[in-house]
Amino acid sequence: MALSFPLIAIHDRIVPVPPENRTDTRLYQLFFIWFSANANILTLTAGTVGPAFYGLGIRESFLMIIVVDPYTTLLPLSAVFGPKLGTRAMVQSRFAWGYYGAIIPSVLNVISSQGYLIINTIIGGQVLGSVSTHVNATIGIVIIGLITLALVFSGYRVLHWYETFVWIPNVIALVVMLGVSGKHITKTALTNPAPVSVSTLMTAGATLAATNVSWSPLTPDYGVYHDRKASSWRVFIYVYLGLLTSSMPAHLLGAALTATAYHVPSWEAGLGNGNDIGGLVAAILSPAGGFGKFLLVLLALASPSQCAPSMYTACTSFMTISAVLARIPRFALSIISTIILIPVAIVGSSRFYATFVDILGFIGYWNAPFCAIVLAEHFVFRKSRWSSYHVLDAWNKPDHPNLARGYAAVFTFVAAIGFIVVCMDQAWWVGPIARAGTGDIGMLCGFTLSIPLFVCARWLERVWSGVKHVG
Repeated sequence: MALSFPLIAIHDRIVPVPPENRTDTRLYQLFFIWFSANANILTLTAGTVGPAFYGLGIRESFLMIIVVDPYTTLLPLSAVFGPKLGTRAMVQSRFAWGYYGAIIPSVLNVISSQGYLIINTIIGGQVLGSVSTHVNATIGIVIIGLITLALVFSGYRVLHWYETFVWIPNVIALVVMLGVSGKHITKTALTNPAPVSVSTLMTAGATLAATNVSWSPLTPDYGVYHDRKASSWRVFIYVYLGLLTSSMPAHLLGAALTATAYHVPSWEAGLGNGNDIGGLVAAILSPAGGFGKFLLVLLALASPSQCAPSMYTACTSFMTISAVLARIPRFALSIISTIILIPVAIVGSSRFYATFVDILGFIGYWNAPFCAIVLAEHFVFRKSRWSSYHVLDAWNKPDHPNLARGYAAVFTFVAAIGFIVVCMDQAWWVGPIARAGTGDIGMLCGFTLSIPLFVCARWLERVWSGVKHVG
């Protein structure tokens, strides 16, 4: 399970990894990377959203998770681009979006990665704050933020060790939580007395889907040192199973625990007004005594397993915005990220679920058309031929014939966002289509519309510009 490539190294930049360095044949590592990134309390928290924010019962939540997870974890098939092209996701997007057009997803990915950092830091801080009266959630947030920064600073060897083992205490804690809570879960009604509308299910499903889709701009970044000759199917299967086998059980457990919390006074008190996940987890593990507190500490200290990759991706995406920004050392960007992270997380923790849903909604809305554009470019116009990219020659040359001009991608993205706006359902805006009773179908419609729209626009772009790919 050991990683021999630099998952995070402050000296690495966004230059594509040459073919001679993409030789690591241990593809099973890709399974454990994403299993570790999802087998934690943040993923469990995503499962709690249905009962806590949308009022779903156990049955409705389970059906939603069983339908949503297997399909939405397909989109991170973009992981295959890492070994095959040796590029980070935002650099690779230039081949569909154009050199300047790719600035748009790069900026959005910086915001999204920072948003995920905020969410995970809030949860880790709350869990740490629930262990002792001497440490509140605010102090916990500061501690988690500084640990994340230290991990990024320490380089790939320390993070390699951390990611290799971090899933073990998380899985143990989740199993113990299931064991001590089982008697309460089995006594809880499967459905709520009030009927659940289809629109509510669709909106809750969209929030859950966003947690899986959000990995798409990250997965290529962590395979750029793996064997470029490996089967694309093998790479995809390892990543897909790593995501699915960790996310679905955690989502199911989170939904069951939160639906049950409203029938167990100590759990409900721990959850507070619905904003203290750490308090809920502490209440659930309280029957385990000192061992339960030990597991709480491990859960909190494991939360940087998601924070560190998110911070890394935020930095590389920031570097992709322009050649000038690419010269900024990553350690400086990491410090800036942490300075922003801590105060925003402290403020956001007071209204956790609203913050959680807002950030996930933002991530899902832009990721849907982004994925559609990148995948349509690869399968329709590149015809799945990796040789058609000529990455080392073209990646930083705006006028290279192997880079798209970007007009088609930008047009498609703007049109898709316009359609998403009328289909979205958030606390701060409900589009007319969603208001008519469909629920939040913005992400689904944005992805579906983007494929044919981009194919037509890209064909016109190629005809108008007279530029076709070399090779």
